[in-house]
Amino acid sequence: MTRSSAGAASGPRRAPYLFLLPGAALFVLFLALPIGYALYLSLRRTEVKGLGLGSGARREVWAGLANYTAALTDPELLSGALRVLGYGLIVIPAMLGLALLFALMLDADRRGRRDTALRGFARLSIFLPYAVPGVVSALLWGFLYLPSVSPFHYALERAGLPGPDLFSGGALYAALANIAVWGGTGFNMIVIYTALRAIPAEVYEAARLDGCSQWQIALRLKIPMVTPSLILTFFFSLIATLQVFSEPTTLRPLTNAVPSDWSPLMKIHQDAFARGDLHAAAAGAVVIAAVTLLLSFGFLRAANSRSHQDTSR
Repeated sequence: MTRSSAGAASGPRRAPYLFLLPGAALFVLFLALPIGYALYLSLRRTEVKGLGLGSGARREVWAGLANYTAALTDPELLSGALRVLGYGLIVIPAMLGLALLFALMLDADRRGRRDTALRGFARLSIFLPYAVPGVVSALLWGFLYLPSVSPFHYALERAGLPGPDLFSGGALYAALANIAVWGGTGFNMIVIYTALRAIPAEVYEAARLDGCSQWQIALRLKIPMVTPSLILTFFFSLIATLQVFSEPTTLRPLTNAVPSDWSPLMKIHQDAFARGDLHAAAAGAVVIAAVTLLLSFGFLRAANSRSHQDTSR
């Protein structure tokens, strides 16, 4: 083989790596390096000598796992984790249940008797809240919750009924969960609906010939066949719930019921920018990332083992 033919043959082999190079560079710059720097900061601490007034009085020293020990035993971080657990117990079932219900309703008739334009409008209406930024949706619902400006409270007062206080006790969890459900149901619905549209229409026709009703088709055919999509949406919802930050942070100026450390990410933000302790914040962020990874990996392992058992049967 000549040099020219060898060079021509190596050109196509290099092409995939050249296409991957921009993505790999962005991954390293904006994901890998920040993660590595966070790990580095989590293993350090700031040591202050004397009065700590001069630049030389403060220096970084090796801390080992001390920051992780402090993060795992921090009562504020643990309290925030418990709040997020209660928040997730409301958000995830409600959001995925509504997404599945809407997807099944939109896919109820595959024979074309219903107006396709009306169905498209319904899909867009359900998905549209997902396109609204989280801060904007939190502000929108926050002002709807405030008794002084809420039209719902005004209507209840005109009717002689007391308006609910959505910023106290357990109602706060429902108020925050409502924002997440309103914004995230549309995305999950699209994922499930796309999986439903991929099911061949002949499967439904065979079920109808066997005498199955729409309810039986939904329970015995559609839901089992879109189980992978349900697992995927649960996975995304779990990660988003563990990382909740925008909704409580945006509502906090509107009420005193939301503390500055309501969620773990809010606690980390407070450590980093209010208290100026980047090392403790980095350790807390690594702990949250590790917990998210463990929960996600455990859920995926359980889902895969369950699917393998169903396949073997």
